[in-house]
Amino acid sequence: MFKLHAQSLELQRRAEQYFPGGVNSPVRAFRAVGGAPPFVTRAEGAYLFDADGNRYLDLFGSWGPMILGHGFPPVVEAIREAAGRGASFGASHAAEANLAELVRRCFPSIQKMRFVSSGTEACMSAIRLARGFTGRNVIVKFEGCYHGHADALLVKAGSGVATFGIPGSAGVPAETAQHTLALPYNNLAAVEAAFAAHPAQIACILVEPVVGNAGTIAPALGYLEGLRRIATEHGALLILDEVMTGFRLSLGGAQELYGITPDLTTLGKILGGGLPCGAFGGRADVMDYLAPLGPVYQAGTLSGNPLAMAAGIATIAHLIQHEAELYPQLEETTRNIAEGVANLARKAGVPLTTNRVGSMFTWFFTSGPVTDFASASASDTAAFALFHRCMLDAGVWLPPSQFEAAFVSAAHGPEEVEMALEGARAAIAGNKLP
Repeated sequence: MFKLHAQSLELQRRAEQYFPGGVNSPVRAFRAVGGAPPFVTRAEGAYLFDADGNRYLDLFGSWGPMILGHGFPPVVEAIREAAGRGASFGASHAAEANLAELVRRCFPSIQKMRFVSSGTEACMSAIRLARGFTGRNVIVKFEGCYHGHADALLVKAGSGVATFGIPGSAGVPAETAQHTLALPYNNLAAVEAAFAAHPAQIACILVEPVVGNAGTIAPALGYLEGLRRIATEHGALLILDEVMTGFRLSLGGAQELYGITPDLTTLGKILGGGLPCGAFGGRADVMDYLAPLGPVYQAGTLSGNPLAMAAGIATIAHLIQHEAELYPQLEETTRNIAEGVANLARKAGVPLTTNRVGSMFTWFFTSGPVTDFASASASDTAAFALFHRCMLDAGVWLPPSQFEAAFVSAAHGPEEVEMALEGARAAIAGNKLP
């Protein structure tokens, strides 16, 4: 039986004195699902522990990076050793190239790269580089795809923007937004039309190869290949945002899984082993447009931070060493959770569509297929909110939004599968989900 969340409620009230909504990232506020968010005190393996002594099965994994589970000993030890040598240098050190070597081994399309401190920075910088390299201003992105909170990328974005029903964001100048074309995902005809309407003006196509920020949405057969063809034909760059999918869907991310070679790739999340870290990289001729070699400026005091580099090296090295057994295990565990709950819903007559690619998935409370942001938006968000609260009461913590992907780690096993199914069984049976 779960303890009352008295301590978490008190901590939330305290936080509201200092932070807007009491949070440092909007979706943490639980506004879309109701109730007060538990305050985490520690994490271990597949579990989170709150200030009231409750234990939760973690099915969002810090929004993706914890692929090896929380507190993975080699990563913890690497961070500890690095901290003993210095937390920040503001100067070059060998660990940067050590991690870069592992990245290029996994992503052959990344001939050169630059480290940053977040996925937002990676995508923002890749856009600037694409514009500088091509001499064009217009960018193509897709409805429901979230690439961070840079001004030009908040047009019809997913993630928290979708969660709160915001079409964009106040504070983004119209002059900035007018250079961003937001098109429906999985619709090549719309992309063709955009290039026809803006000849020689589009610098790049930026896409989540598997959408994760409108819930999980897979690319239609031939869609990514079509984007690659269109970009090449029109002299634009294809940028794959693999902040979420990189190292998760396969060692080489979505581009390895689907056989697509982008011009630029953005990475984050798993790259830093749980610490703040991102990167953008790709063709050497494009990357050499960056200062100090070229005219496109980008910088970051904490880029290549030694703690993040150490955690990233420990994480990626482990994934490389254990690729043969780790990814099939992730696939099996995630399938058993995602499809197991889908079967329970089907038997109970609850409309539910399950989208899954590898170890990321989403349960959409809708009876129809979800192939883009419009079909995702048709989901019953009230039903999801009820399901989320019931699962949390059963000790299973889902991402607190219909429009966010869930994630499984290597620390999840048969016991965690059964715990997830048991929670869903109680939620579906006891609360009359529509």
